[in-house]
Amino acid sequence: MDWGVIRRAAEDILKARWAVALTGAGISVESGIPDFRSPGGLWSRFDPMEYAHIDSFRRNPEKVWEMLKEMLQLTSQANPNPAHLALAELEEMGLLKAVITQNVDGLHQRAGSRVVIEYHGNHDWLVCLNCGWRRPARGLRPEEIPPRCEKCRSIMKPDVVFFGEPIPWEAQLRALEEARRCDLMLVIGTSAVVYPAADLPRVAKGSGAIIVEVNKEPTVLTGTLSDYLIQGKAGEILPKIVEEVKRLRDEG
Repeated sequence: MDWGVIRRAAEDILKARWAVALTGAGISVESGIPDFRSPGGLWSRFDPMEYAHIDSFRRNPEKVWEMLKEMLQLTSQANPNPAHLALAELEEMGLLKAVITQNVDGLHQRAGSRVVIEYHGNHDWLVCLNCGWRRPARGLRPEEIPPRCEKCRSIMKPDVVFFGEPIPWEAQLRALEEARRCDLMLVIGTSAVVYPAADLPRVAKGSGAIIVEVNKEPTVLTGTLSDYLIQGKAGEILPKIVEEVKRLRDEG
């Protein structure tokens, strides 16, 4: 691990007036949730246009729930890893103002992060498309799948954004506001190719922010938009950054 770049990130975080994080699937891989787009991920076994498009759900919700059952099991059994915990600690220290996440697993909240903007919704809740009734997904028994609304008996879906659905307007507005306001953005575990979330680093850069990438592999941002890349596992890198932040603060 390049300690020079770890120190640079720690110094940049300490100097920042308003730091935020943008996280993607890569931050949760170490919690046992595979990237859906990676080999062996859900999209290699379930055609997303057939199983994850809102029109598919409306046509045949029972079929789509074959995949959703597997997704819910993955997210409900997963625990936050050291990367999630490190971001929560930075927030607790007053150094990170918000986490914008493309993930639907709820792990940032379980790690202790309080200001979390969920761009694609959250698997912790189920919603009825017919009448809008909501219930927690936790406690859903196997015999209840597919779950039905207690009010109108329609089949419910997880409160996440399917293909063909818009990003929740409030999440879009809050994320854009954070991207415009920040002077440092940590981009962690995302390839930055899924829009509109992929625009957020560009918005931040356009407002003068430093862009720090933490990714296992270079992305479209590397060498073009990001100021530097710390390559490796987020669960190893972020705790080291927090450790260095504490050391520099104690020295100062």
